[in-house]
Amino acid sequence: MSRHVMIVGCGRLGATAANALLDRGDRVTILDTDAENFRRLRPRTRLSMYVGDGTSHEVLRRTGIESVGAFIAATGRDTTNALAAQSAQTTFGIRHVVCRINDPIRSEMYEQLGLTTLNPNDFLVALVMHAMEE
Repeated sequence: MSRHVMIVGCGRLGATAANALLDRGDRVTILDTDAENFRRLRPRTRLSMYVGDGTSHEVLRRTGIESVGAFIAATGRDTTNALAAQSAQTTFGIRHVVCRINDPIRSEMYEQLGLTTLNPNDFLVALVMHAMEE
């Protein structure tokens, strides 16, 4: 079953997530403040790319947030991700929201505020520890 996913941030994480979602048949809308970042993606029929601020309610509405089933905040900035994710969750009522937070202290704080956060460093450390046990 495919769904419509909105991603804010087309850096390495956002672009990789977009490609994986498209490969499995989902529809993806991706926003970034720099059009140059879209070079990480190849045009596809189920992909919409917009230049804009993912923390702006007006931009989110204009790019179709009302039709998405999941939201990923994947910029390199913790505060931008938290603001975008919180807007998606509280203002637009999206149930499946994931927020990239690089700072472990902030990650814990945002989790306490009800956001689902992912810290890429935690995943890398877990993989390193696992590899060292083998």
